[in-house]
Amino acid sequence: MTEEQPVSAWRCYSVTGSMLLVMIGLSVRLAHFHFWVPDANRQELRSHRTVVRHALVRRGAIRDRNGARNILAMDINVKDVCADPYIIHKRSAVHDVSMMLGGILEIEPSTILECLDDPSRRFAYVRRFVDERVANRVGAFGFEGIFFQEASVRRYPQDSLMCHVLGFANYAGYGGAGVELSMDRYLRGSPGEIVTEVDGLRHDRYLRRTMAVPARDGAHVELTLDQTIQYFTEEALGNAVKAHFARAGCAIVMRVQTGEILAMASYPAFNLNEFTTADPNAMLNRAIASVYEPGSTMKALVIAAAMNEGLVSDTTPIDCEDGAWSHHGRILRDHGHRYGTIPVADVLRKSSNIGAAKISLMLGPQKFYDYTRQFGLGKSLKLDLPGEEAGILHHVDRWTGISCSRIAIGQGVAVTPLQMLSIYNTIANEGRMMKPRVVRRVLGREGNVVLENKAEVLATPINPHVSHTMWELLARATEEGGTGKRARIDGMRVAGKTGTAQKPENGGYSDTNYMASFVGFVPAESPELSLIVVIDEPQPRHSGGYVAAPVFKLIAEQAIRYLHLPASPYQVVSRM
Repeated sequence: MTEEQPVSAWRCYSVTGSMLLVMIGLSVRLAHFHFWVPDANRQELRSHRTVVRHALVRRGAIRDRNGARNILAMDINVKDVCADPYIIHKRSAVHDVSMMLGGILEIEPSTILECLDDPSRRFAYVRRFVDERVANRVGAFGFEGIFFQEASVRRYPQDSLMCHVLGFANYAGYGGAGVELSMDRYLRGSPGEIVTEVDGLRHDRYLRRTMAVPARDGAHVELTLDQTIQYFTEEALGNAVKAHFARAGCAIVMRVQTGEILAMASYPAFNLNEFTTADPNAMLNRAIASVYEPGSTMKALVIAAAMNEGLVSDTTPIDCEDGAWSHHGRILRDHGHRYGTIPVADVLRKSSNIGAAKISLMLGPQKFYDYTRQFGLGKSLKLDLPGEEAGILHHVDRWTGISCSRIAIGQGVAVTPLQMLSIYNTIANEGRMMKPRVVRRVLGREGNVVLENKAEVLATPINPHVSHTMWELLARATEEGGTGKRARIDGMRVAGKTGTAQKPENGGYSDTNYMASFVGFVPAESPELSLIVVIDEPQPRHSGGYVAAPVFKLIAEQAIRYLHLPASPYQVVSRM
């Protein structure tokens, strides 16, 4: 054996020993990190790797009164295109990814570059709410660092139909208007939540989950509205507004016995699927959120109240002063007519301002005020929609000497179209004032009834005998010689009243801008449906009888056919 052999062995032993010492040192250090890390440091490390994930929750559907056959609002499955900027930067693929995604998602590449500009980020939205087809095109390229999250988005299959009633839900899943807002607590449901640790690739470590709460989808809401009646109501209203070069309009159809609203339309309208770009003017629900001076449609309330007090009957003579009458130093006129002494029935049929004013004075300010309040003026009707206005009715203590006579003809008081319809619906319903409603019931995901709205009587301002008399008087107003003859329907008597109200302007009243309206019910002898049509600033013709009454007729005719109401004017129809 040479001397070189022990030297080589010694070197081998030295290298091997050194390597063993290094490995032992690393092992000790690694064990220290795993088993001797202070609690504070361990919690900090875990907090960086712990994430909270929200499980997808579906918002309930909104349906019309026919249930699942007619879905008006629903959630649909979509995907969010997401990115991990750290990985994309690591692969030096930021430019290529931005260009390719820009073409598929129809986004400017520069916008995507902004999403990916920070290489320290591990998450960014590239585009939210893309459909399955687009997501598949993105996925086909297999971009590393691009992934998807399951999501849902609200869709309205009928676009603008019933838009002011439905409202919309925002992209965060919360109701923003209409039924979407008023019934949000039922529709929204409860999102699930998962608290878990993730690995370096952000994948869940299932054994490290500390909380997993399942999502509970929202309940379905069924409306009282009927999609078909709503459609032809919107169609008739929109055509009328355009034909008369009007500023806007609204119409409501209500079931007399229950207060259920079958249609509520406002024009202009907007596309619910594009609510973020809608004109604010088009988003206003004029049926409940705008007020107007009602004009001659107030006369039915005055006469019904005086009859209920026993002050007049339909034959009581009223001196209409040949068309001009001075009261408290102010002249009141019957425009275009000069009536002498006529019965109360003709005061309503011919729409005499002087006759209605004199009847209101028989009541006196306090009783007249009390009746207006009992009929629901100056206060909310508690409709299950947000944004309902209370209208304007000053307390009787603030009335002037002429207030009584002017409120009787619809001046100095402001109402919503819903309030005015409620007055006539009360007359049609034998004096029972019903709470109006648009929500029929709420159903859980299993079909169980969570909430059911029943018919509710708010007040009884007049007795049935007075109501029956008013049915006849209002029917005469639509016959030959009455102001509402254009609302007549072949084979059925119509009860109703026209309104032609000058709009307030600069402390007085405009000579060019009017609110034209017609409100009433059918059939006159056994009322089933009450309707109102209001047209804002029609031009050049502006009377309620010319502008609004034909729209009333068209909507009522179609509703009668659709609901199969009997055509005979004397046949007693069954209550719906």
